[in-house]
Amino acid sequence: MINVVLFEPEIAGNVGNIMRTCAASGVRLHLIEPFGFLWNDKLIKRTGANHIDDCEHFVYEDLDDFFSKNSGKYYFITRYGKKAHSSFDYSLEENIYFFFGKESTGLPKELLAANLDNCLRIPMKENIRSLNVSNTVAIIVYEALRQNDYKGLSLKEVIKGEDYLSQ
Repeated sequence: MINVVLFEPEIAGNVGNIMRTCAASGVRLHLIEPFGFLWNDKLIKRTGANHIDDCEHFVYEDLDDFFSKNSGKYYFITRYGKKAHSSFDYSLEENIYFFFGKESTGLPKELLAANLDNCLRIPMKENIRSLNVSNTVAIIVYEALRQNDYKGLSLKEVIKGEDYLSQ
């Protein structure tokens, strides 16, 4: 199972977008407190376009709480990573967790330093510091899904029908 872990997210709109991505891709979301906003279901639903009811998500008091309840392979997405974001191998038989830091400061340096071999970076131009966290989550999640031929996801439009454009 693919899991996204948000460490102390600060912007409700990003969380809503990430929840929508997780709902669309069948990925579990883990949120580590404290949040930089007041958790309000109405606000989160509005930012997630009402798809968050389909997002399996969990909230944790802190990193210790998260690690005490979850096991698997951990990867940390950071601008300090020395490996490309795609340099992991994902097998559907294991739980894989992708950690993303808060918008202002990222993941704690101590956490990254203790996990250097599992720090990944999305390649970008040298003078650009980072991408938006919700965009980064989408890139990483869909790389993991691509590695497994998008198993469990529809490759056809089912709401309007796969022949919608030719009708």
